[in-house]
Amino acid sequence: MKNNLLSEKLVYNGESQTPTHLHLCIYNDAKMQEVTGTKFQPIANALDNDRINWLQVHGLRNTELIREICTHFEIDFLVLQDILNAEHPTKIEEHDKYTVLILKLFRFVSTPEDKTDTLSELEQQQICIIQGSNYILTFLENETDFFDDVTSALRSDVMKIRGRQTDYLLSVLLNSVMGNYITTVSDIDDSLEDLEEELLTITNGKDIGIQIQSLRRQYMLMKKAILPLKEQYTKLLRGENSRMHKVNRAYFNDVNDHLQFVLQTLEICRELLSSLVDLYISNNDLRMNDIMKRLTVVSTIFIPLTFLVGVWGMNFKLMPELDWRYGYLAAWGIMAIIGIIIYQYFKKKKWY
Repeated sequence: MKNNLLSEKLVYNGESQTPTHLHLCIYNDAKMQEVTGTKFQPIANALDNDRINWLQVHGLRNTELIREICTHFEIDFLVLQDILNAEHPTKIEEHDKYTVLILKLFRFVSTPEDKTDTLSELEQQQICIIQGSNYILTFLENETDFFDDVTSALRSDVMKIRGRQTDYLLSVLLNSVMGNYITTVSDIDDSLEDLEEELLTITNGKDIGIQIQSLRRQYMLMKKAILPLKEQYTKLLRGENSRMHKVNRAYFNDVNDHLQFVLQTLEICRELLSSLVDLYISNNDLRMNDIMKRLTVVSTIFIPLTFLVGVWGMNFKLMPELDWRYGYLAAWGIMAIIGIIIYQYFKKKKWY
């Protein structure tokens, strides 16, 4: 990993190919205005310090455009680097003039070879939210309609949203993120429970081990993204944060309730995964024992038959059975009777 403090070059290290484009919502309690484009200058001309400005940035490939936006809003260079680092850990960070939140969004992506939802891959993308006194900046890696319901609410002024401060808009955006977490972790939880039922029936599913590993990867991906919020979310609720108004604190408490639910469900998923691994190993042992039992029964049946064949296969000259007209048929009959007797004995003892 290179030292990012020794270079001013900006590099987006994600995989998204979405071209960078902008969507600005300017509003107050009286009206709302929207501006879209691929250049920042028309957006900058439309900004209004007397109203709330919500700038959505989709696609991070144009690093110079991202730099221009951050320079205009006086965002630190280190924060700018964090925005472009798609692998940056989740964090909440307070600065003098703004608050930075780096979060992850999740979605399931089915590949052509997938036959069940449990085998779908969990894909994540980074979202960065910056809240200032009269603006909100959101940076998303992909073209997405994730915040479209918030934009629609602004257009319709649902719950008088346009008459509230930026911290209320931040709480609404965080609620959408928590909704994404709840949906994703609930899907993982449901898949784990379905898999547990399948394992309890001791089925012969060849891909159960693959499903467990796939769900484990999904769980670890979510845990890595969400667990840091358990400690860092309290930064938003501190009384000295001037950008958080007392009247809107209840909405952040509601977001915290959703976060706690996600964390509790993640803990349940961890316990389920642990029990599933134990159950899977136990089932494999049972299947192996069953196979070994069958092989043992077969071997036991053939031991006396092998002994008889060995005796009759000896090359002694004086063996009366060799000259007996019905010796061959008698040998087959004796071996068949011995095999049936042993098999019935095992069956009566329920060993087979």
